[in-house]
Amino acid sequence: MGIIKEFKEFAVQGNVIDLAVGIIIGAEFGKIVNSLVNDILMPPIGKLMGGVNFIDLNISLDGTAYKTLAAAKEAGAPVIGYGSFLQATLNFIIVAFCIFIMIKAVNKMKKKEA
Repeated sequence: MGIIKEFKEFAVQGNVIDLAVGIIIGAEFGKIVNSLVNDILMPPIGKLMGGVNFIDLNISLDGTAYKTLAAAKEAGAPVIGYGSFLQATLNFIIVAFCIFIMIKAVNKMKKKEA
């Protein structure tokens, strides 16, 4: 019975609730960043590069050139979707930068308190 009581105390501690809130907010923030990258940043970059849609950038491993990633997948061709990888990398960089800025601000506030 001791372990159940201990688990209850752990589960209702502020840290667990704070963690849950952080995870939920982080998931939603990820959706915002995905939209920023996919819907706002990549289209003008693609336009500047001659009308490239980054999602469709791929290397087909069966030797056939497919115009879009969706067409390659529909044909069942093995492909390396490096355009999707580029977008995911940009998403990561934006999220990492935002976290860096937030941590920097928190550390600055902590220094003022001390």
